[in-house]
Formats: sequence, structure tokens, C-alpha cells
Amino acid sequence: MNKKIGLIDVIPIFLMSILFVLIDFLALWLTGPFEAVGEFAFENPSDPLNLAYFFFILLFFTVLILLISKFWKKQAVQVIVLVSTGLLYPYVFYPLLIMVVPDAWWALGLSIAAAAILLIMLLKKPEWYVIDISGILTGVGAIAILGISLSVFLVIILLIGMAIYDAISVYQTKHMIELAETLVDLRLPIMFVIPKKREYSLDKEAKSLKEKLKEGEERGAFFMGLGDIIFPGILATSAFHNITSNGFLIALSVMLGTLLGFALLMKSVIKGKPQAGLPYLCTGAILGYLVSSYLIFGGIVGLTLPI
Repeated sequence: MNKKIGLIDVIPIFLMSILFVLIDFLALWLTGPFEAVGEFAFENPSDPLNLAYFFFILLFFTVLILLISKFWKKQAVQVIVLVSTGLLYPYVFYPLLIMVVPDAWWALGLSIAAAAILLIMLLKKPEWYVIDISGILTGVGAIAILGISLSVFLVIILLIGMAIYDAISVYQTKHMIELAETLVDLRLPIMFVIPKKREYSLDKEAKSLKEKLKEGEERGAFFMGLGDIIFPGILATSAFHNITSNGFLIALSVMLGTLLGFALLMKSVIKGKPQAGLPYLCTGAILGYLVSSYLIFGGIVGLTLPI
């Protein structure tokens, strides 16, 4: 039986959609500063080996985290994730601070200090709003760096590959659900948490996500993986960065397509079962790109094949 959608569900869904827009616009804004300081993930944006490196690293860390959480101490997973995200924070802060702090060393020092403060907050008080702030910074940084480091063609291939991988890992192998449960239970900044009620506290949750799903208990918040926002956002940023004429309009269309995919995703999520988000979101983003490209240019632009 389908669950009736009430205001308690609509407001968090709306707030989560705002996160998509906020993070994408911040990433677009940061493409210039990131490019100015040379923060690229790959030297050649059109090299197909970039995707091979990316998928290798993704699969390596996924397997590593699953093995550690199953056969060793989950706290080791916490260390790995916090160190990885902590290393990204200065890359986000530095391009911003260098615009207002004239001395590069001061800007670097302040960036490291800000990153350290956020990591301490994640360790001492991993509330939902701390997780979300961290997620916003990580999302903006990842989208901006990868968006200026990959061609539009490679980003679309990446999105197709990630959508397939997400569907297999959620519906077939189900290891993504296990991974998500581990990250949620450890209060790690690889997700977004939108409470259904104002008094909700992630830090005081007594039951694990797995227990709540098994018992069919109502969850006090919506959870969305960071990747669900990052991957569609990379296409928007890549289009904005690589298409010199009307790139911003293409990026906006990608965002709109992503939001339409998000609306369809939420229609399924509201029923209470975990869903693979990327098949909806990446499909919406790609369709937004293709449709807007055709309407604006009369054909598909920006899809230069790697040579």
C-alpha cells in the first residue's frame, strides 16, 4: 500500500532540492577561482584514462570500507573518510580566501585552520547540520574540480557508468545499502540529512539505520548520498566550463533535468524503501543537457570524442 505524502515529507524534500541548486551554483561560481589556482584533478580533460583512474579509485575504496567494516573496526572507516574529506576542505577554502587575503601563505594557513575546525566538529558533535555543512563543502569542491577537469563527453560516460553501478549495487549486490548503513551509523559526512521535525537529533539516534529499515520504523530524517548531488552537478559544471557560448543556459537545463529526476526519485523513496538515486538523477541531467543543446544550438554540442 502506498504511503500518503504529508507536509512532514514535502518540506524535507523541498529543502533537499534546494541543496541541489545551492551546491551547483556555488560550484559554478568556484570554477573560475579553482582554475586560477590550478586545482585540476586531471591534466588532460579529454583523456579516457581519467575515467579508468576514477572507477578504480571508487571501487578500491568501496571494497576497502566494506571489508574493514565487516572484518575489523568500523572506527577505522571513520578515520579513512574523515582524513579523505579533511584533505579536500582546504582546496575549497583556499580559492575563496586567496581572493580576500593577499598573502598566499596566510590564505593557506587559514584554509587548513578552517578545515581542522570542521573536522573537530565532526568528531565532537556530529549533528545533522554539521554533516550537511561538511557535505556542502565536499560537494562544491568535488563538483568544481571534476567539472573543470573532465570534458563533457567523458562526464556523460561517467554519469551513465555511475547510474548503472548504482542500480546494480542497490538492487542486485545490495552492497551500497550496507555501505550507506555504515556511513550513517558512523555519522560520516558522505551524506545529507534533512530532518522531518525540528527537534530531530542525528547524534542521539539510538537505533541503526539497518534496524529501522528491518522493523519498518518511520525514520526521523531523509538521507541522501553525497554522490547523488555530485555526479549530476559535474555535468552542469563541465558544460558551463567547456561550452563558451550559452554554457550557463546549458548548465541551468542540466540542473532542471536533475530536479525532475529528483522528483521522480522522491516519489519512490517516499514509500520507505532504499532507492538507487543516480539512475533517476543522471538520466535527468543528461536529458537536460541534450534537450537544451538541441534547442539552443540545433544539435548536440560539446561532445568532442577523445582521440
